[in-house]
Amino acid sequence: MGNKVKYNLKNVYAAKMTETDLEGVTSFKYETPKAIPGAVSISLDAEGESSPFYADGIVYFRSSTNNGYSGDLQIALIPEWFRTDILQEELDKKGVLVEKSDVTESVKFALLFEFDGDVNAIRHVLYNCSASRPSIESETKEDTIEPGTETLSITADPRADGLVKARTGDTTDKTEYDNWYKKVYEPTPEGDE
Repeated sequence: MGNKVKYNLKNVYAAKMTETDLEGVTSFKYETPKAIPGAVSISLDAEGESSPFYADGIVYFRSSTNNGYSGDLQIALIPEWFRTDILQEELDKKGVLVEKSDVTESVKFALLFEFDGDVNAIRHVLYNCSASRPSIESETKEDTIEPGTETLSITADPRADGLVKARTGDTTDKTEYDNWYKKVYEPTPEGDE
């Protein structure tokens, strides 16, 4: 495992995903993306492996698998809507967030973001993410107060139809680029216009 590279973030949004299976056809629906303010950084590692096949003493063929990404998302404070919608914490009658151990199935979501300082301002979406419960960190130094952050472990798996991620490119349609955070981008299949 190499060292994870941390990228500073701006414009981080999450959109809850629902997957429906109708007569063997899986379809995916996303809610309107909601902002996660105070996102600090993300570090993601590609998951998958490359398997060489040797023939005539050389690597004749190499197969590789794309199993998505996994890593950490560091946030100043996880918003309450994310805790209830995605992490499935319950808000009781007194407005207290309650975490229960019987929550097993994680809620899937799309994560949309761009890197701070990226001159091309490329916008990204990971389509099928799940998050595990955050670790709790807080630091106190004698003369300075260091704000604590919360870290979510994020796994971005391929969706059932194989879709992992998308990003804007040099020729991305301006309207699509401008509306990136308003609605989760769904790729147009080849030949469909």
